[in-house]
Amino acid sequence: MNPKKTALVLIEFQNDFTSEGGTLHQAVKGVMDSSNMLANTVDTVRQARRQGVTIIHAPITFTDDYHELSATPYGILKGVVDSQSFRKGTWGAEIVDVLKPEARDIVIEGKRGLCGFASTNLDFILRSLGITDVALGGFLTNCCVESTMRSAYERGYNVITLTDCTATLSEEEQRMAVEKNYPMFSHPMKHTEFLAQLKS
Repeated sequence: MNPKKTALVLIEFQNDFTSEGGTLHQAVKGVMDSSNMLANTVDTVRQARRQGVTIIHAPITFTDDYHELSATPYGILKGVVDSQSFRKGTWGAEIVDVLKPEARDIVIEGKRGLCGFASTNLDFILRSLGITDVALGGFLTNCCVESTMRSAYERGYNVITLTDCTATLSEEEQRMAVEKNYPMFSHPMKHTEFLAQLKS
């Protein structure tokens, strides 16, 4: 992969997921710890950035009253509202310190649902930069990462899912997504494999 045509998209590496005290941290902590996903991601970002890969952050945020959503949310978004997660201006919505965006990074705005493309200008940015290869990491493995993966696949990108840079609510869900779903819409690989494939 040519680093200049590659983007690393980091989905929801925000304190509510990543950090002690985050509203949803305990739900994902087990899978995070088992794969060392946060440290793996930090390592991947550092090395990929050095090689010229475009680093893109895709946080999700809402107003305090969640008026961007239906008055009767259900499913995963109901869980976000019920737990009061990802509210703009709160510590929980901030990108975790170890992955704070640097000057050349791009922060996608407008993510209000699962897919990183649906309510944002992610596709426009990727195409404007001539990106052909998109690597994904983040939360939740079987939710926002998977939704973004499927959309990127259908838009014609070469999609890589970083299996040890993702986490979800249980080891069973992690395994099922990575083993059964990811191979249909991406090239699943560990972060070390991805880094090894970057060639200037």
